[in-house]
Amino acid sequence: MDIQPIVIGTAGHIDHGKSSLVKALTGIDPDRWEEERKRGMTIDLGFASLELPDGRKVGLVDVPGHERFVRNMVAGASGIDRVVLVVAADDGVMPQTREHLAIMEMLGVEKGLIALNKIDLVDDEMVEMAEDDIRQAVEGTFLESADILRVSAIGGQGVEELRTAILKMAKAAKPRTAGGVFRLPIQRVFSAKGVGTIVTGIPVSGTVKVGDVLEVLPGGQKGKVRGIQAYHESTQEGRAGHSTALNLADVDHTKVERGCVAATPGYFQALKMVGARLKALPALDRPITNRMQVRVHVGTAEVLGEVVLLDAQEIAPGDEGMVQLRLETPMVCAPGDRFVLRLASPVSTLGGGVILEESRYRLKRFKTFIIDELERQAKSLGSTVALLEAHLVRLPERWATVDELSTLLKRHAQETRGLLGTLASSGKVHEVGAARWIHNETLELSLAETRDALNAWFEDNAQRARMDVRDLRSATRFDASFLDVLLERLESAGELIRQAGGMIVPKDRAVELDPASAKFLADVLGAYATARFQPPMPDEVAATLKKPEAEVKSMIQLLVDQGKLEHVSGALFIDGAAIAEARQAVTENCQTNGQLVIPELRDRLGTTRKFLIPILEHFDTEGLTRRMGNTRMLRT
Repeated sequence: MDIQPIVIGTAGHIDHGKSSLVKALTGIDPDRWEEERKRGMTIDLGFASLELPDGRKVGLVDVPGHERFVRNMVAGASGIDRVVLVVAADDGVMPQTREHLAIMEMLGVEKGLIALNKIDLVDDEMVEMAEDDIRQAVEGTFLESADILRVSAIGGQGVEELRTAILKMAKAAKPRTAGGVFRLPIQRVFSAKGVGTIVTGIPVSGTVKVGDVLEVLPGGQKGKVRGIQAYHESTQEGRAGHSTALNLADVDHTKVERGCVAATPGYFQALKMVGARLKALPALDRPITNRMQVRVHVGTAEVLGEVVLLDAQEIAPGDEGMVQLRLETPMVCAPGDRFVLRLASPVSTLGGGVILEESRYRLKRFKTFIIDELERQAKSLGSTVALLEAHLVRLPERWATVDELSTLLKRHAQETRGLLGTLASSGKVHEVGAARWIHNETLELSLAETRDALNAWFEDNAQRARMDVRDLRSATRFDASFLDVLLERLESAGELIRQAGGMIVPKDRAVELDPASAKFLADVLGAYATARFQPPMPDEVAATLKKPEAEVKSMIQLLVDQGKLEHVSGALFIDGAAIAEARQAVTENCQTNGQLVIPELRDRLGTTRKFLIPILEHFDTEGLTRRMGNTRMLRT
């Protein structure tokens, strides 16, 4: 079966003949429920298909027109590409006509037709008046220049002309892409005897094949696709833009409802907060205010929550602004999804817009950087590569793997790699570390922050020649592996040198001491050089030299930086030449005896157990020796 991957929806006021027109066009009665037929009004969504001249089929969705069923109307409209707005000639434009038109516009529908129905019930003058009424109502909307076709669903007048116009519109429409991972907002769920759970809806992205495993969210149930139907015909594959039914194994239908989503596992999550751009309806009789209690319609879901205004005190009719939607229960959506916002009570349509981000935290109002980030995200929605770049710029962790980016982008890893390659070729992103990706802006900012932290530390520690990487990590709060990548780049650029033991020396770093400080430094070194293997503690040096202990410790650190003293443990430091002599002595002792003979070493160094044990543990740590029980041997 060949299907044109677009869906055409009806819209309009109750009893204006939408369902009758669908039946006249397709021969299918979209009012499938007995209650609908009894009451003569559409309560829920109806589906039919229309055949193009070349044999391909397009889907038709008939939505309810009564104000009490706008929830169902929005659920059906979420998958619509084109619309036929139906207006009855005997009634003209009515409240739900205007509301449905506004909802279609908020959901991003860009083109459509207008069917002026029931022309057989009125005279020509009434038809002309109704047409003028319609033109005024659609002025300034996407249907402003749309054709108005006069028809009678019951009498048959104009039906063929309408069919021709619909087919022409369908043929000219750009088919919906099947890119991205599979996602189907569920419009209906039921269990068929001998078959199991069946979910129906219009996929908004990706493809699915028989045998694939899907995840139903919220809830997380997973099930294999046993069978697929598109427009009541079996097929091996479903795709975006096809009205589709899926038979899912191992999924309990009692735990699935309209508003759930069937999707490729691992890419989507149920959210309670999203950032969005919201536009208020021009015809509102009130502004949208902060913390207003609302109903949020996304896909087939309706969720209660509140709207937090981020860049304005209120959004006046016709205006737009950045908002965060905070929901009472989780829903599934993605950046780029359209939504409709309705007042919680009394229920009325307020406006709509587009989802910009999956919020990880509550966004604060009137924060410039938050608004700027959302604006950038909004500008990227028209391009997948631009959206990927926007995600990279906004990463809280600053870098991400291909799999992590694929989840954010809702695209398969192979496609994400290709998009990263495009960005990398223009120098906008870099692959660094363990197969992680970072935006160039973020990389340059992070390098600048690292330089600033280094400079600030050396300003506060003017008598230090090098810095411990742990101090730098504490100052920047960067992850160890991320900081290592930054330091590697700075070292490659010749800006610093990384030494063993995690020490960092900026290029051309030199500590300049005045004569008094230079003598003080020499005196401290002399105290350790004289003591050799029975070195003094810093407080003892301070007492001997009659200097503050803090100043002595500063000089000791400088001598360590210069390699003239070595830190053994705690407050124990040993003269650099002496510790080198000790290494040589340990090596010769082990080589002569096969293992370390401590009394012999102690006598050779002229020290005591108090100092010898920390020295030996220091050599264990640095890898010269290895302790085995009560003995030590050289590491091979």
